[in-house]
Amino acid sequence: MRQNSPPPRKGGGPMGGGPGGHPGMMLVEKPRDFRKTLRTFISYLKPYRFTIILVIAFAIASTAFNIVGPKLLGNATTRLFEGVVAKAMQVPGATIDFGYIGNIALILVGLYVLSAVFAYVQGYIMAGVAMKFTYELRKRVSEKIKRLPLKYFDKKSYGEVQTYIVNDIDTINMTLTQSLTQIITSLATIIGVLVMMLSISWLMTVVALVILPISYGLVSVIIKASQKYFRKQQDYLGHVNGHVEEMYGGHVVMKAFNGEEKSIRQFDGINNELYGSYWKSQFLAGLMMPVMNFVGNLAYVGVSILGAFLAVRAVIGVGDILAFVQYIRTFSQPIAQIANLANVLQSTMAAAERIFNFLNEEEELPDTPTPVKLENLAGNVSFKNVRFGYDSQRPVIHNFSAEIQPGKKVAIVGPTGAGKTTVVKLLMRFYDIDSGSIMVDGVNITRFNRKDLRSMFGMVLQDTWLFNGTIRENIRYGKLSATDEEVVAAAKMAYADHFVRTLPQSYDFELNEETSNISQGQKQLLTIARAFLANPKILILDEATSSVDTRTEVLIQKAMVDLMQSRTSFIIAHRLSTIRDADVILVMKDGDVVEQGNHSDLLAANGFYASLYNSQFEKAFVEDTG
Repeated sequence: MRQNSPPPRKGGGPMGGGPGGHPGMMLVEKPRDFRKTLRTFISYLKPYRFTIILVIAFAIASTAFNIVGPKLLGNATTRLFEGVVAKAMQVPGATIDFGYIGNIALILVGLYVLSAVFAYVQGYIMAGVAMKFTYELRKRVSEKIKRLPLKYFDKKSYGEVQTYIVNDIDTINMTLTQSLTQIITSLATIIGVLVMMLSISWLMTVVALVILPISYGLVSVIIKASQKYFRKQQDYLGHVNGHVEEMYGGHVVMKAFNGEEKSIRQFDGINNELYGSYWKSQFLAGLMMPVMNFVGNLAYVGVSILGAFLAVRAVIGVGDILAFVQYIRTFSQPIAQIANLANVLQSTMAAAERIFNFLNEEEELPDTPTPVKLENLAGNVSFKNVRFGYDSQRPVIHNFSAEIQPGKKVAIVGPTGAGKTTVVKLLMRFYDIDSGSIMVDGVNITRFNRKDLRSMFGMVLQDTWLFNGTIRENIRYGKLSATDEEVVAAAKMAYADHFVRTLPQSYDFELNEETSNISQGQKQLLTIARAFLANPKILILDEATSSVDTRTEVLIQKAMVDLMQSRTSFIIAHRLSTIRDADVILVMKDGDVVEQGNHSDLLAANGFYASLYNSQFEKAFVEDTG
């Protein structure tokens, strides 16, 4: 899993006024090619361009209504001040113009209400755009997964793909829902406030802006000093998590070898490093707020003194000073927000880049436009000079040839890495061969649709794949249109009906997410029942009785024998004693068939099969007599 960046430190903006953070106070994930990713991202947003333009218009309008407020309030304050001063000086006919002030108050209320309504509407519309966009993106990613070849998952973990669907798309969703409109309003606020400040006094504006580079200069020094500690903090947080996970996962071994003290010493060392880096990073991050507040206060002092001087000289009104101070506070907040949002945008583009790269991954070769459909499948399978490698430069299968007659039981044996499982994967076209051909009933498998080809096969593997759901649903996975009666009949043929009926709710018994509430042998019987229900003409079986009790093993073997009746069967054999009755045994070594024949003939030949068989027999004899 990717480690999360430390959260940004919240504090005053560059002028010490509003909330916000700074781009350097957290470690930011960046895309490799920001511009290219941004262009791609915008192209994906094209169907929503008119809606987004409407959102931008509403956001700008909402911001504009807010920006006008301090100026009008300043005018009202100036009129009130002038009236009070005139009355104090006993100017004849002097009055306070409460009518004008009241009108300003009503206008302000109206503007703020309109601003709130526009902000709500643009937020509502943008939320809809974000949800539709991410829905379509998730749909594309999901559909892409189905079109990817298995070789993609040989180099990528399932966790990485899950990250694309969950974390990365959620990041994009949050950016579209919140950050995009914040960027628009922040930019509009900066421009609008700057215009309003200049309209009051260009000289006061210059004084306020001069403080900005001083503030950012001091903050940059803090950022530079803190970054190495944030990185170290992330690294050692990962080390702590890894150490704890390792010790908990292997705590039995640790206790068996008296490794507690060593483990505690290791943890203390890592934890001390984490403590030191965390303390230093947070201390430096904590300096930013008081530094910016200090510099910001200098700006307020300068503006107030200059404003008072200009007001005395009647260049500006007293209310203008009040409005200007408000604008300074408003001006600092969006600058800080944009600094933070720049980080958010970088992280979003990094997430989008991963998704776009995933969507551009090479897909499976398309099915033939004129697929062949076999009405009556006999089950004849032939391999002719098949060559294949997961890496084209390193072949796993060199020159594999075999002819399998319909209804025959074929065992594939050989040492680990000989290519036994690979042959099965090629047969079901999980991978496409580099050269040669594989035929089913005389038809090259590339001339079938993958769906039609795979429907010819039934699989019972050592890895018993079941999902969270009822036993009935798991068996029905072999044939989704099957009736309840057909499901029960398949379970009976697989000798699974008896144990199913002993469970609470019988066939409606719910398997948990890890399918750990039934035994390994029971799982295997359910997968055999699934194969019976599918009723395929060709079977692929992986011996799966190594971790079950003797009684269940007998049931599984009996069910497999019944399942193989009148079907072409490929058995990936691990224990050679279980395939002595196979019609044909293909002996593989280093990706080639080095021997083939029945059990008796291969033993009589006294070749590679005989040495494999005798070595297993001798091992079993030693274990029995030991």
